Amino acid sequence: MQHHDLIVIGAGPGGYVAALRAAQLGLNVACVEKESRLGGTCLRVGCIPSKALLESSELYSEARHGLAGHGIVAGAVTLDLAAMLARKDGIVDQLTRGIAGLLKKGGITRYEGLGRLAGAGRVDVVAADGGVTPLSAVHVLIATGSTSATLPGIELDPERVCTSTEALAWPSVPGHLVVIGAGAIGLELGSVWCRLGAKVTVLEYLERILPANDAEIAKDAQRVLAKQGLSFKLGVKVTGARATSDGALIEIEGHEPLRCDRVLVAVGRRPNTAGLALEQLGIALDPKGRIPVDAHYRTQASGVYAIGDVIPGPMLAHKAEDEGVACVEHIVTGYGHVNYDTIPNIVYTHPEVAGVGKTEEELVAAGVPYRKGAFPFLANGLAKALGSTQGKVKILAHRDTDRILGVHILGPRAGDLIAEAVVAMEFGASSEDLARTCHAHPTLAECVKEAALAVDGRALHI
Repeated sequence: MQHHDLIVIGAGPGGYVAALRAAQLGLNVACVEKESRLGGTCLRVGCIPSKALLESSELYSEARHGLAGHGIVAGAVTLDLAAMLARKDGIVDQLTRGIAGLLKKGGITRYEGLGRLAGAGRVDVVAADGGVTPLSAVHVLIATGSTSATLPGIELDPERVCTSTEALAWPSVPGHLVVIGAGAIGLELGSVWCRLGAKVTVLEYLERILPANDAEIAKDAQRVLAKQGLSFKLGVKVTGARATSDGALIEIEGHEPLRCDRVLVAVGRRPNTAGLALEQLGIALDPKGRIPVDAHYRTQASGVYAIGDVIPGPMLAHKAEDEGVACVEHIVTGYGHVNYDTIPNIVYTHPEVAGVGKTEEELVAAGVPYRKGAFPFLANGLAKALGSTQGKVKILAHRDTDRILGVHILGPRAGDLIAEAVVAMEFGASSEDLARTCHAHPTLAECVKEAALAVDGRALHI
C-alpha cells in the first residue's frame, strides 16, 4: 500500500490546483483521476473548448458580416468546421499535457482510475480493467466536480438530444437547434452554433434568462442576443425530449410539440459523487446531492475534505481553485479562507456578461439601502473604435457607507473588466475610490470609472 500525506480525488481545476499548492507546502501528494487526460470537465469538455469555439465562431461571423464596416473587402467566406474543431481539440491537448507536466514538476504522484473511499485514511484506485491499487493518507480531498443535469422526460441521445459534451463536437451545423435552459452554458453554445448558421431556439422555464445574474443586465443581454439571431421562449416547461428518425421532438406543457434537428440540454449541473463510496465513512449528502462541509472544507468524516462543485455554492472553476488552495493551506498552516462575496461570474457570449457581489434584486430583498451608477459603452471612445458599443457597467454601492456591494457588466471584454471590481471589493473599496482612481485613456476600463462617478450623479461623459 502506497502512503501519502494527501490524496486528491479529481484532477479538475480544484483538484490539481490543490495538489500543486499542497506540494509547494511540503506535503507528499497523490492525485487520482479516472480520465487519461487531466484538467477535469472544465478543460476537457467545458470551459476551455467552449471558449475556443466561441472565439472561432465570432471571428467567422465577423469575417462574414463585420469587416466591410472597417473598409476590409473579403471574398466569399466559408466554414471549415472540421478545422475549427481540430483547433479546439489542439488547445485542449496542449493544456492537458501542461497540467501533467506541472504535476510531475511538483513531485505529485498520479494514479489513473476511479478513486473510492475504502475506510479511514484509505482510498482504492479502481483502474479501467478492474485492477485496484490501495492507497493510504493522513488527509483525503474530494474534488470530483460535476456532470450535466437533465430533466424528467428527456431521453438523452448521443446524436440528437445531447449535453454540452456532445455539442462541442457536432460534425455538422444543425439546421434548427433547440437549447433547453437559458443559463451560461446554453447561451454560450447556442451563440456558437447560431454564428455558424443554425437557427437557434432557447427554451427557459423562468421568465428571464441568466437567473444567476443581475436582472437588468440579463434583460439587456437578451435584447442583444435576440438581435444576433437567438429566439427565446421564456416561461415554458419542457416535459419531454427524444430523438426521432430525422431529428428530435420536444414536448412543452400547454404548447404544440417542437421539432428540430438537435437538442442541447443545458439545465445546469449536478455534483459528481457516484462511485466515491461516501457511505463507507458515514458521509451523507444534502437534499441537492452535495457533500456538506464546514468553513474549512471538512466533511462529516475525520480527515476527509471536499471542494468545488461537490459542495454548496456556485459551480465555477475559479471558486474550486480558491477552495482547493484554502483547504490545503488550512491543513498545513491552520489558515485558509475564501471570500464568497467576491467570486466573479462570467458568461462568454458576445458581448460578455460579468458580475460580482450582490445583484440589485438581492439588495432589494434584503432591505439594504443602496445607490446605483451606470455608464454605457456607447459613450466610450475605445468601444467606438472597436465597433463594440453594446451594454454598460453598473455599480451598486451602499447608500450610507458608499462601499461597493456589486458590479455588473454587459459589454466588450466584461470578463476582464470585472477583475478591477473584484479587487476593489476585496479591499473594501467605495465607489468614490474607483471614481478617484486614474484610468488610462482610451480604454474600456474608463466605463468602470464613469459608472463609479455615476453612483454620485457626476459621470462626466453622459
